Amino acid sequence: MNKLIEFIFAPGFFQSTEVMNALTAGVVTAAVSGIVGVFVILRGQSFASHAVSDFGGTGAAAAFLLGINSLWGFIGFGTAAAVCMEFLGNRFKERDLATGIVLSVALGVEALFLYFDTNLTGKANAPMTVLFGSVFLVDRFTIHMVILITAIIIIIFLAIYRPLLMCSIDYSMAFVRGIKVSMINFIFIILMSLVVEEDSIIVGALLSTALVIGPAAAAIRITDNIKTAMLISAVLGSVSIILGVILSYDSYHWPPFGRGWPVSFFVSVIILGFYLVVRFYKEFLKPIASKHRGVVAHYE
Repeated sequence: MNKLIEFIFAPGFFQSTEVMNALTAGVVTAAVSGIVGVFVILRGQSFASHAVSDFGGTGAAAAFLLGINSLWGFIGFGTAAAVCMEFLGNRFKERDLATGIVLSVALGVEALFLYFDTNLTGKANAPMTVLFGSVFLVDRFTIHMVILITAIIIIIFLAIYRPLLMCSIDYSMAFVRGIKVSMINFIFIILMSLVVEEDSIIVGALLSTALVIGPAAAAIRITDNIKTAMLISAVLGSVSIILGVILSYDSYHWPPFGRGWPVSFFVSVIILGFYLVVRFYKEFLKPIASKHRGVVAHYE
């Protein structure tokens, strides 16, 4: 048993403060991402979440340039971009166009700031940190802020759950019933941006939407019940983070030795694996099993 534990967990895993911080921040953000992600898919805002993450990356790059905590850069720019997209999308009835415009601007400005970070401040690790995350570098202050922000997200989400569900399923019916659809949309886009930017701290701006979209996409294929889907999505996201942190820590003993592979790589691959397994089961194995049960029932 001890040998199995030593094989799975490299020496010092449970004694490392950085690992414990990574697990705490990762599980908290993954769980809330799984919950909100179900509604992101229901509302068809996957593209918007990706754009928000890139704009948050712009803010993080600016934060590096100014020497402040990158969390504020992610959240500040990401939330501003989300509000801007929602305003433009509602005003011109062209949500995807508005998202595309914001995304193109975000990528250009992000590239400029990362250039300044590398060449003017000498922070050569800034591009890697912003784009692919730095979960092992998360300090206690950032963890406390992530927990606080997550608590606020959950409270607001629970407060608007019913009208949000109606808006997500039937926009016209929600409007007829007197729900303030525009207000609910604005609140949700802000919640989504906060979740996406928290994820960016863990897996970076480029891959943060993997935690929002991947587990939720798998969960929706497993069940049609919204609450059950949110629970499954939160569990899949949390498991992905835990396994990702374990494998990334273990990889310090893999070639190139002493370097360690990025957590974001493992998390994204694990999430993809969950989705492919669920999809394969739903499309191939489950129909075969159902057909087999039908044949058995016929002969019985």
